[in-house]
Amino acid sequence: MKYLYAWALALSLVLSGAVSASAANLVAKISLSSQTMTVTQNGVVTYRWKVSTARKGYVTPQGAWKAKWLSRNHRSRKYNNAPMPYAVFYNGGYAVHATFDLKRLGRPASHGCVRLHPDHAATFFSLARQNGLANTRIVVTN
Repeated sequence: MKYLYAWALALSLVLSGAVSASAANLVAKISLSSQTMTVTQNGVVTYRWKVSTARKGYVTPQGAWKAKWLSRNHRSRKYNNAPMPYAVFYNGGYAVHATFDLKRLGRPASHGCVRLHPDHAATFFSLARQNGLANTRIVVTN
C-alpha cells in the first residue's frame, strides 16, 4: 500500500507540472532573419541574445534538433583550428558556440554555426549541461 501511495503521489506531481528544474525543457530558438537566439525554459523566455549565423556562400541549416554533445574548448578541424569555446553540437559539425568577433554579432558572419558572445555561450553551455542534452533542443528558423 505504501508503494502504491508513493507511486500515485509521484504521478500526480508529474501530471501537475511540478517537476524539478533539472528535468526542464530548454529550447534555443535561432531566427536567421533577426539574427537572434531566444532561450526558453519550461516555456518561459529567459534570454534573448544577438547571434551570427552563416554568411553568404555558407548555410546554417533550418530545423529542430536535440543537443548531441558538449565541448568546452573545442577547435574546428574543418576551419584552421578555429576556436569554438562552449560548443553545444546539435547537427553533425554544427554548433552553438562563442565567438571573439563581437562586432559581427547581429549579422551573418559564420561558416554555418551559431555564434554567441562568450558570456552568453557560457551561460547556454551551462544550461544545456544542467538540463541534460536530451532535454535541450535547438530550433533554427528563418
